[in-house]
Amino acid sequence: MRRVVWSVLVGLGVFFIVLAILSRFFIPGQAVKFPLNEYGINTLIAKNASWFSPQNVSELSPVTLQITDTVKGNVAASDQLGSSTYAVWQSFAVIEDITDHQQVNIPAAADQLVFNRRTGALVPSKLNLIAGKPVKGTVSGQGYVWPLGAGKQNYEVYDTTLQKPVLFKYLGTATTQGVATYLYVANIPPTAVGTQQLPGSLVGMKAPEVTLPEFYSTQEYYYVDPVTGAPLSVERKVQEVLKDSAGATKLVLINADFKSSASSVAAGIKTDNKYRNEINLVEKIIPIVALLVGIILVVIGVVLSLTRSQDERYEEQDEHVGSPA
Repeated sequence: MRRVVWSVLVGLGVFFIVLAILSRFFIPGQAVKFPLNEYGINTLIAKNASWFSPQNVSELSPVTLQITDTVKGNVAASDQLGSSTYAVWQSFAVIEDITDHQQVNIPAAADQLVFNRRTGALVPSKLNLIAGKPVKGTVSGQGYVWPLGAGKQNYEVYDTTLQKPVLFKYLGTATTQGVATYLYVANIPPTAVGTQQLPGSLVGMKAPEVTLPEFYSTQEYYYVDPVTGAPLSVERKVQEVLKDSAGATKLVLINADFKSSASSVAAGIKTDNKYRNEINLVEKIIPIVALLVGIILVVIGVVLSLTRSQDERYEEQDEHVGSPA
């Protein structure tokens, strides 16, 4: 009976040790991924902002602007890819002047990007869309999220306005409402993103109509949970202006310092805590517990085996001593 017990204990111990190894090095790669059915709303507020209102035909300042950025997973599009490795998310960002109750910008359609569910890196696909239209060129860099287990390093992140990746530099650690985060910063200098046609009188020019280049610039600060890869707080200092051929600014379309609202950060952290706990369970708690249980069972089994061997030797000695001459 003892032989059965110790062999069963050793077998179970080996099983738990193997489970610990798989849980630490193999299972996370299969189980820990960004979800297909993501849904979240991030609100950013800019106080003391200014923008040009076509309705008022003038610049409105100072006003409070609000971005409502909705991100949701397109599960049907993800299924089209035929692989659990990739996800398709959509984002739709509306800018409002909540001081004057006017819409600043409403996209014609949502952006849609395909990315790797562990690294967060974008992948080329015909499903990639900007404002509902095919992307110019090839997408690359991070999209909606940083990698799971983000590092203390620089990352390229895809900018949907420029339709190309920009460099985000790692600047150090921070704390966002009690959560340890990494800070990544990008500085995009004034860059031409198109042209606009408008009355010359609106910009102090003599021609009845003029076509001026539009320049976009921004400083962006992302506070990212390195475990989940999720941005928990964002700051975007955005400026879009029209310039003449000499480079002089003729009209400020928008000038605002957007920051994630406290309520959005709190809601994001609540969701982030759920994902972080699940990741820690799979990557740390289960492997450690399984390893400890496995070692304990193997040790008990080995001890029982040694005890049995000693008992058998004693029995053999007793038999020899008690045998007739």
